[in-house]
Amino acid sequence: MKLKLNKFDVWTYIKNFILVVFGTGVLAFGTAVFLVPYELVTGGVSGIAIVLDAFSHDVLGCTFGEDFYITVLTWALFFLGWIFLGKDFALKTIVSTIFYPIMYGWCELLVDPKINVLDGYFIIHNSPYHDVAVVIAATLGGVCVGVGCAIAYKGGGSTGGVDVLALLFTKVFKRIKTSYIIFGIDAAVVICGIFVIKDMVVSLLGIVSAFLCAMMIDKVFIGNDGAYMAHIVSDEYEIITKGIIKQLDRTATVVDVTGAYSGESKRMLIVSFSIREYSDLMHIINHADPNAFVTITRALENHGEGWTKDKT
Repeated sequence: MKLKLNKFDVWTYIKNFILVVFGTGVLAFGTAVFLVPYELVTGGVSGIAIVLDAFSHDVLGCTFGEDFYITVLTWALFFLGWIFLGKDFALKTIVSTIFYPIMYGWCELLVDPKINVLDGYFIIHNSPYHDVAVVIAATLGGVCVGVGCAIAYKGGGSTGGVDVLALLFTKVFKRIKTSYIIFGIDAAVVICGIFVIKDMVVSLLGIVSAFLCAMMIDKVFIGNDGAYMAHIVSDEYEIITKGIIKQLDRTATVVDVTGAYSGESKRMLIVSFSIREYSDLMHIINHADPNAFVTITRALENHGEGWTKDKT
């Protein structure tokens, strides 16, 4: 069976690719320029890399550099996700997996005093206002990482990282939300950082940066693991319903509605979905009916199969 792509599909894939690459770049910039130079442990792959590098320096007397650990961890977690979470997850993370280590390496050059890019404009950790600079780094680092992740999510991608570990945990402990497990992993990394970095002020600023990161994801993407409700009015509701069931592994409710102005009878779909499914849902809708009327709202809570109960 040949894969047929129309102009809308091609544009959607290009747009999503650009969003994922750009989001990955913002994430790499925030990590390399603001977080790593101050050893701000905020969790995630960068936090693990900082802890491992500091640990190897103190215990083994050698260091490989944070960029080495970031590259190794990024690819190791990618293959782990590919093996245990399937090719669909791998396809969503492959772009960030390829570009993140590369972009981190480029951004790291901005704070390398030997290269002195733009006369050291980005080397704020050597600023005479060090006490203020570390607070600025924690703030902007958290903002950049959060915005970068959110933009990548908007493109239908994933930055991988500890998300892989969290999703593996949810395969075993299915009643625990992914967001809780991610928080637990990040908290464990931060706690390790407190003992390895041995600087309470920097460790606390890392926690603040992590909160800012979560807030920015919430603001830009309206939440990372929240529940949402879509109301879809379309003449192609059957095609959309099949796509939702097959591609999202969710279902929908079909409601008879009547247009107030036209008086025409229509069918409306009501579907609950997570924020990670937003891009896929919109692709299904736009591919079936570009003129569909769609309203998306945030659900306060969702209970039932696929949310608080295991899917059967």
